[in-house]
Amino acid sequence: MEMRAVYAGCLAELMEQDRHVCVLDADLAKASGTRNLYERFPKQMFDCGVAEQDMASIAAGLASYGFKPWIETFTPFATRRICDQMAISISYAKMNVKIVGTDPGISAELNGGTHMSLEDVGVVRSIPGMVIFEPVDAVQLRAAMPVLNAYEGPVYMRLFRKELPDVFPADYKFDLFKADVMREGKDLSIFVTGFLTGDVVEAAETLKAEGIDCEVINVHTIKPIDRETVIASARKTGAVLTVENHNVIGGLHSAVLEALAEEKIPAVAVGVQDRFGEVGKLPYLRQVMGLTMEDILAAARKAAALK
Repeated sequence: MEMRAVYAGCLAELMEQDRHVCVLDADLAKASGTRNLYERFPKQMFDCGVAEQDMASIAAGLASYGFKPWIETFTPFATRRICDQMAISISYAKMNVKIVGTDPGISAELNGGTHMSLEDVGVVRSIPGMVIFEPVDAVQLRAAMPVLNAYEGPVYMRLFRKELPDVFPADYKFDLFKADVMREGKDLSIFVTGFLTGDVVEAAETLKAEGIDCEVINVHTIKPIDRETVIASARKTGAVLTVENHNVIGGLHSAVLEALAEEKIPAVAVGVQDRFGEVGKLPYLRQVMGLTMEDILAAARKAAALK
């Protein structure tokens, strides 16, 4: 099932249970997977048109009256375009608004550089009070949605729209503020977020055959990062690799290095190297942005050799 279909299904369950849960979109309900919800919940769905800043302000107003708004649009419009509204109307005012940015990073594909937000985590991380979450698969997203809805405060979620393979078991237990240790190891800590998590799990098996025992940790919540798990793993292995569908500046790599600033542990990054996006399909974009399996393996070997 596509991630947007899982997202919409979870929203339907939440709106069925609580009439205060509502959804605002910027003329992108079809793209976000929520168009059918207009028929089921006509009083809880709002199309704000191509006016994302207004959408964010309306959501803040609804939250001030006790509603639980979710706003959704493409990632650059959910972050860069509404940065001031996110900072002042939502976070500064302590409004309970959930912000969903779809097609993060290179998953924007053919929409190209203008829609390929590679800096959104960095933008949102700089705003006090914001929580940043990125699901890995449908299992994690299903487990996370009611938790996010129950959390009292602003949350930004990066949502890959299309189908992703499951990397978590059906009985997975979700903790918003605790990173998931997916595989224990002693030679290298790999911290990964988003759709590249499955590749990292696979890469760890290849590296194990080469004699590099990797600890794989999915950092689904980038802010606030689980410092305890990050530091404990890095101290155990003595070397770190971060993997993300984002600029290496301001995202997961920066968050991990901030946590490890006093540890003097070597760290290598797989991520976008401070550039804008371009038009292309996912395999091509992974290659030109340095996000392939080969890039992950090469960076892991480099990180392990730095110990």
